[in-house]
Amino acid sequence: MIDPDDPVFLPPGDMPARIARWLAGRGDAVPAGPAETVRCILDSLALAYRRAIAEAQSLSGRHADVVHIVGGGTRNSLLCQLTADATGLPVIAGPAEATCFGNVLVQARALGAAPGDLAGMRALIRSAEPLRTFSPAGGQAAWAAAEARIGAVSRP
Repeated sequence: MIDPDDPVFLPPGDMPARIARWLAGRGDAVPAGPAETVRCILDSLALAYRRAIAEAQSLSGRHADVVHIVGGGTRNSLLCQLTADATGLPVIAGPAEATCFGNVLVQARALGAAPGDLAGMRALIRSAEPLRTFSPAGGQAAWAAAEARIGAVSRP
């Protein structure tokens, strides 16, 4: 796994080569082709979500009961399942076109053509695009070990 928050991954360019250099520079195995590179990215994103949720919980003093994923990432079932596994929380995925739905709903509400409250607007979206739920399948010890390993090499 990589640390997707490392600044080396921010600019556009040859991401597979940067991933390989990042891993090789730490003595880790380099992905052998596109499929392993994609799996490295998905595992790494799920781990980054785990860290972000833990940090948000720590800063807010509140516990998260569920993770909501909206936008294009909802179309990747493996990413959603890995996120549930990494965080130990259920993931609710959808809608894929959240930005579009939000824009249309705000405009429709202003014209009086949509529900006036948040609960009503959410119900309308759920009726238009069903949400999918992913339950954690365990493996918290493996994710904690990966988190410790990545944190030790990427954070000073």
